[in-house]
Amino acid sequence: MAPRGQRSPASLVPWAAALLLALGVERALALPKVCTQCPGSVQNLSEVALYCKRTPELMLHARCCLNQKGTILGLDLHNCSLKDPGPNFPQAHTAVIIDLQANPLKDDLASTFHGFIQLQILVLPQDVNCPGGINAWNTVTSYRDNQICQGQKNLCNSTGNPEMCPENGSCAPNGPGLLQCVCADGFHGYKCMRQGSFPLLMFFGILGSTTLCISLLLWRTQRRKAKAS
Repeated sequence: MAPRGQRSPASLVPWAAALLLALGVERALALPKVCTQCPGSVQNLSEVALYCKRTPELMLHARCCLNQKGTILGLDLHNCSLKDPGPNFPQAHTAVIIDLQANPLKDDLASTFHGFIQLQILVLPQDVNCPGGINAWNTVTSYRDNQICQGQKNLCNSTGNPEMCPENGSCAPNGPGLLQCVCADGFHGYKCMRQGSFPLLMFFGILGSTTLCISLLLWRTQRRKAKAS
């Protein structure tokens, strides 16, 4: 029997369980919306689950594989009746593997993967083409029920157009089949022709002054109308 004023270890168990449950609920509420947009959880034998289980530091929550910082490394939206990945899909731009098979997706997904530069494995319905086409991937394998796009290529290394980016800019990948030009340090603006850092203080100063003038003009106009009425 525990001394008076002290709780026995057995009586502390429900409190500890309640605390862990509360922390688990709080963590679940903090999940990115794309992880919970489809009901259920990742199936044990899915490509995303197998990828996640190979690294002890990764965790499966809802439809996502997350690292310790909560960054999405895997997303499984298999069989979610999706016609398109949805407005929350860009939250998964850090993903290495994504499964979208068994969904009635539209065929053209090129712009959907804008910024997905880490993506290496993409599982799609069999009738949906890999974003960027076959030239954007090392291998494209078609099966009866799905298509797997694997090994995203860096097209900056294979493009035959050396003048694609301006003199003060360099080519950088921006997703499957997508490229962007990044200005070198000290350059900005159209075609990276402007030298020096972007004048933020001047920009916001002009913007603030313009907004203030318009607000005062509208206030005086409304006041005159009120007096006239």
